[in-house]
Amino acid sequence: MGGGGGGTFSGGKTPEKVQQSVRDAEQRTVSATFDVQVNEKLGKLLSAYNDRDTGLVHTRLNDIKDALKDLLEGTVDIVFGGSVAKHTYVDGLSDVDTLAILNRTDLAGADPQKALRTLERIVKSALAKSVEIEKGNIALTLTYPDGMQIQMLPAVHVEEGIRVPAWAKNEWSTIDPEKFRDGLIKRNQQCTGKLVPTIKLVKAINAGLPEEVQLSGYHIESLAIAAFKGYGQVCTPTRMLQHFFEQAQELVLKPMTEETGQSVRVDDYLGAANSQPRQKINQVLSRISKRIRNANASMSLDQWLELFAL
Repeated sequence: MGGGGGGTFSGGKTPEKVQQSVRDAEQRTVSATFDVQVNEKLGKLLSAYNDRDTGLVHTRLNDIKDALKDLLEGTVDIVFGGSVAKHTYVDGLSDVDTLAILNRTDLAGADPQKALRTLERIVKSALAKSVEIEKGNIALTLTYPDGMQIQMLPAVHVEEGIRVPAWAKNEWSTIDPEKFRDGLIKRNQQCTGKLVPTIKLVKAINAGLPEEVQLSGYHIESLAIAAFKGYGQVCTPTRMLQHFFEQAQELVLKPMTEETGQSVRVDDYLGAANSQPRQKINQVLSRISKRIRNANASMSLDQWLELFAL
C-alpha cells in the first residue's frame, strides 16, 4: 500500500504542528521567565511599601489621635501610606496615613499652606519630643526613631464635604475621603492587595512625564478604581500596569463620576469631556501603553525600566 508524504502523529497532528506546539511552549516559558524578572525589579521599587508594619502604623496613629484629640475636630485614617520613594509631599490619598481635620472653618477659604502651618504647630506642640516633624508641600511627615514615617494631610470641613490641599497646586480639592477609602479598599481586595502597589508604580511613571501632561495623584487613584472594576486577570505588576494604561487612555477623555468615591471635581483641571488637555493626555497614556507592549514583545527589561527613568 503506497504511503503519501507528511505523516501524522497520534491525535492527528502533523510534524509541523508538533514543532509549532513545541516552539509555542518554549516561548511561553521564556515569556514567563521574563515576566518574573520584570516583576522582581518592580518589586524592589515597592520595597518601602511592602515592608511596612501596618499593625505598628495603626498603633501609632491611635497614639497620635489620643495626643491630638483636644486639638482637632477629628481624623480620617486612610492607611495606604508608603511611597515608591520617600518624600515629604503626597501624590494622592493613597499616600496618606490620616487626614487631620482642623477645627477651623475660617481655613476653608484661606491658603492651604496656612492650614498646613496650623497643623504643623498643633502636631509639634503635642508630639515634638517623640518624633521628628517635617513640613512638605502639602503634608506633614512624622519620622520615628526606627525610621517609620507617617504622613498627615490637613483637612477642613465644608458644606459639600472635606477639603484637602490639591496635588501640585496651592489650592483646595473637595473630596469624600471615606467613600474613596472604602472604594479603594474594596477594589484593592478584589485585586488580591495588588492595586495600591500598582497605583504607586503608575505615579512613579507619571512623575517622569512633562509637568503639563502629568495626572494628579487623586485622579490616578480614581482612574485605577474605575479601570480595575471586574478585573479578572493575573495580579502582577506587569499585567496590571499594562491594563491600567490601556484602560486609562480612554477613561481620561471623560470627567470622573462619583462612582469612584472621589469628588466629581477630581479631574476638573482637565476641563470638559474630550477637551484638548484630555486628548493630549490620552495620547501620552496611549504611548506608554504601546511602550509596555513593545517591552513585553521584545522581552526587554531595559525598556521596562526606562518607563521609570531608571
